[in-house]
Amino acid sequence: MPFFTALYLQPSNAKLLSLHWLDALIIVIYFLLVLGIGFYLKKYANTGDNFFLAGRQMTAWVAGLSFLAANLGSLELMGWAASAYQYGILAAHWYWIGAIPAMLFLGVVMMPFYYVCKTHSVPGYLKLRFGEPSRVLSAVTFGVMTVLMSGVNIYSMALVMKVVLGWDINFSIWISSLTVAVYVVLGGLLSAIFNEVLQFVLIWVGAMIVPILGLIETGGWKGMSERVALAFPANDHTHLWSTLGSFSDNPMGIHWTGIVFGLGFVISFGYWTTDFLVVQRVLSARDLRSARMAPIIGAAFKMAVPFIVILPGLLALAVLPQKLVGESQAVATGAHSYNEVLPLMLARYCGPGLLGLGITALMAGFMSGMAGNVSAFATVWTYDIYRPLFRAQAEDAHYVQVGRWCTILGVLISIGTAYLVMQFLSIMDYVQALFTFFIAPLFGTVLLGMFWKRATSAGGFWGLLAGTASSIGMWIWVKLDPAALSYIALSPHAKSMAENMYRGLWSWIICVVVTVVVSLASKPKPASELAGLVYGTYTLPSEAGLPLYKRPIFWAAVVGTVFVILNIIFW
Repeated sequence: MPFFTALYLQPSNAKLLSLHWLDALIIVIYFLLVLGIGFYLKKYANTGDNFFLAGRQMTAWVAGLSFLAANLGSLELMGWAASAYQYGILAAHWYWIGAIPAMLFLGVVMMPFYYVCKTHSVPGYLKLRFGEPSRVLSAVTFGVMTVLMSGVNIYSMALVMKVVLGWDINFSIWISSLTVAVYVVLGGLLSAIFNEVLQFVLIWVGAMIVPILGLIETGGWKGMSERVALAFPANDHTHLWSTLGSFSDNPMGIHWTGIVFGLGFVISFGYWTTDFLVVQRVLSARDLRSARMAPIIGAAFKMAVPFIVILPGLLALAVLPQKLVGESQAVATGAHSYNEVLPLMLARYCGPGLLGLGITALMAGFMSGMAGNVSAFATVWTYDIYRPLFRAQAEDAHYVQVGRWCTILGVLISIGTAYLVMQFLSIMDYVQALFTFFIAPLFGTVLLGMFWKRATSAGGFWGLLAGTASSIGMWIWVKLDPAALSYIALSPHAKSMAENMYRGLWSWIICVVVTVVVSLASKPKPASELAGLVYGTYTLPSEAGLPLYKRPIFWAAVVGTVFVILNIIFW
């Protein structure tokens, strides 16, 4: 029996491959390296500014790569490979229209707001703009979201160890979690950033194995597309836009309006401009120009990421003899789930040495994503919940100590939430649901706060609360009554991801409408209190003396042009 055929006839709880001593050595060296970085940087993380914001000394390149690496965790490696198998190349929208315009907007327009007012977090900005109630509400919802998101990374890493190596899932969860806890507790954001840059390199080196070898096996993009069309004739899996004119013509069951407005505007701009997990990395930049360039540099690399995360899912459609299923069905039947696409492809192509490198890349991605969530959790809960509500006046060293304890607490809670992921069809269905609960309405609040002087403290608070509550309410409605899908996602054909996009759009609209109505009925702040917080109330350093190639707006235009070309090529 051929090796690949025998491989996929095994039950899903059997290990696919065994580690060669060379693979084990690569993995051990990686763990020692990340722990060593944490111990080395501990002496530089003894103040609040260093522990929570890396001393604001990062260059544009370091901040930009860390900005992207914090996002390049299990969401990317495992989640989008699973979604590409589930929905085809439509998953690439989350990298292009679902990321690039928002990242460029962050660098060109929004970073001055965050950087000029020297806020330590997005809830910190809401405190300055709308007051304490809005800050506490956003901090609590963000804290809940980060530990739920961190659980994704833990679960994903444990899943790889179970599928590829047959390791006990509980052992895998604890060893990865404790490693992240150690180096973040020791070095704070400084340690997280340096490890994220290291992990960014490892992810690319290790993750390129599958797409390169897969394209060789299938005969390139054309050969792969032909195989996919033959295996799944009901839907077009390899075109980006041409199937979005109807809900029923694509595997996601979504219309282009959901992609453009739900994803391209609300979810994307909400995540990249208000999620403190990624914004925190940019705030570590040493000056305003570096802070503006960091997301632009990140956007340039982001456009290439589908090669290592979307392509493996498409290749799996072409080459895997076994059809994968949702997570709950996989648990019930013993079949392989969508979430196991990348481990299965890794097992298909990697021998000794390459397997160790590939698994190390996955570990780097999971630990990078988890470290990003945990460090952001520690910052927000220390500065935006503990300090204002429990101890407003204390020495800086006290807050650093609280941040370290919050890191440990965040890791422990994340371990518990890792098991929640099993209740969703795929990792990304779970993640996008969280974004619609917490990120979509937050974007509405921040956007109005930054660009509308008339927005009031009461409007900001009640708009954010209404948007968050309505999103959770719509999710519960569909769970209790599946027929509600026709109202939320505008079509009974919509899949979970399409529902997420439309639910995010509705929650944003509700947030904006409530904020506007309440603001018009309440008293605004005087103009003197809005200096530096609303567009047009501050003066940026002039870039007139800089050559064109050093200006952020020039590089944003270059990246934007490439973005348009890619969408035309894969139309």
